[in-house]
Amino acid sequence: MSEEIPPYQTLSPDGVPETDPDARLWGMLAHLAGLIGFIIPFGNLIGPLIVWQVKKDQMPFVDDQGKESLNFQITVSLAALVSMVLMLVLIGFVLLPLVGLVALVLMVIAGIKANSGERYRYPFVLRLVK
Repeated sequence: MSEEIPPYQTLSPDGVPETDPDARLWGMLAHLAGLIGFIIPFGNLIGPLIVWQVKKDQMPFVDDQGKESLNFQITVSLAALVSMVLMLVLIGFVLLPLVGLVALVLMVIAGIKANSGERYRYPFVLRLVK
C-alpha cells in the first residue's frame, strides 16, 4: 500500500517525499523560536506565534509545525507556572529546571526533524490550537 503524500510535499526522482527547503527552514524556525523564552518572559509563546502567523497561509508545512510548536509552548508555560506554585512546597525547585531542560531538548529535536522535512509531534502536549 502506498502512503498518501501531504499537499506540502512533492516526490523526489527516487519516489521519496520531499518538502520545500524554505518551508523546512521556516518550520525549524517555528520550533526554535521558543528559545526566545529563555531570554524574554513569554517569548516562548510570542516567537512561534509570529512565525506561524506570518507563514501559515503560504506554507502548509509551516502551518502544521507552527501550531505544533505553539501548542508545545503553551503546555511548557503551564508546566512552568505549576512548578512555580509548587515552589511553596519545595518540589518546584526541582521541577522548574527539569521543565526547562526537557523543553530545550525537545525543541532542538523538533527543529532538527522539521529541518529534515519531517512532521514532528511533541509528546504530552495539550493541543489547544487546531
